[in-house]
Amino acid sequence: MFASLRYAGWQDRAGHYLRGLMLDGRRKSIQPMAARLRGPHEQALNHFVTNSPWDVTPVR
Repeated sequence: MFASLRYAGWQDRAGHYLRGLMLDGRRKSIQPMAARLRGPHEQALNHFVTNSPWDVTPVR
């Protein structure tokens, strides 16, 4: 599913983002999600969500 993410670190950020969606708490806000994850910086996670050129076909 993450094969279309070719930039360095974006596959890791995808994993962090999916984990953040599944954890308890506010799921649509990047700031609390990044705070819960203890991994990516809020800015890196926000950049991933707003700019990732993933292919939607494998995700669907």
